[in-house]
Amino acid sequence: MAWPLIKLLPAKTNFRFVAFSKIAAIISVVAVIGSMALTLIPFEGPCGGLNCGVDFKGGTVLEMNLGGKSVDLAKLRGALTGDEGLHDVQVQGVGENNTAAMIRFETPEGGNPAQKVEEIKTHLSGQFEGAQYTRTEVVGPKVSGELLTGGVVALFMAIGLMMVYIWFRFEWQFGLGAAIGLLHDVILTFGLFALFDLEFTLTAVAAILTIIGYSMNDTVVVFDRLRENLRKYKKLPLGDVIDLSINETLSRTIITGVTAIMALLGLAILGGEALFSFSVALMFGIIIGTYSSIYVAAPVILIWGVNRNDADAEIVDMGGFKGKR
Repeated sequence: MAWPLIKLLPAKTNFRFVAFSKIAAIISVVAVIGSMALTLIPFEGPCGGLNCGVDFKGGTVLEMNLGGKSVDLAKLRGALTGDEGLHDVQVQGVGENNTAAMIRFETPEGGNPAQKVEEIKTHLSGQFEGAQYTRTEVVGPKVSGELLTGGVVALFMAIGLMMVYIWFRFEWQFGLGAAIGLLHDVILTFGLFALFDLEFTLTAVAAILTIIGYSMNDTVVVFDRLRENLRKYKKLPLGDVIDLSINETLSRTIITGVTAIMALLGLAILGGEALFSFSVALMFGIIIGTYSSIYVAAPVILIWGVNRNDADAEIVDMGGFKGKR
């Protein structure tokens, strides 16, 4: 067995990526439509089909444990709904044998919300001996609405600024391809959260913004090599130039992606519930971002074409033969 494992990667590949672009386009369109349906249906605020966390939905989250003892979820639910009169109460067991419980409820209106939460803690401590609270979050409806709006604006601003950057660095066709690829990645990541009912919080927004950055970085690497090859091989068909450029950057893409996924896998396993959704979303984003660079962003350039007459062809070393300028 070769070591390091990186030596197993072929020095040069010859895959025909463009040949499968139509099939990939159909798969991408179906995936995007499905993700949008999962995300938006039912058409109810504030998050539709997403499992919004307290950041966007508003309310209070408490995590309670009894020092290793099992929590009676039915008794806990009854104590909250019966004695305290709280609304939209959700109680979920955590860990094996429900050694902890995650409590969500609508933050009571009027008075000091933090003081009301302390009163609820005191009430539960009287019902459950040895109760400990390892997590407390209180977000009002006004703040949650502002956070949701700010998160959506941040996502669209990131995509727009990335498109402008690519437009200025390359050509408008490259910018359009990059923007479509980023939208593809963002929508599919939303679909992942909706499909597996992962909690969508500000941490999830941070994960999506990170995915946008990673996907754009991967796309720029491919585009940079594509621009270089367009200058070298002026008479080579555009589809062949795209295939050549992707193959030349493929080993770099695989090494970077696998390294990042290995680190995120450890974070998902050992980082606890708070970082699990973040890690899973990033791993998914790395995979889908690599796919979009090859089968979404690059094929857009193939559809629209590029101006190949702006720069003179560079001299290429072909085994001793020097091409003419």
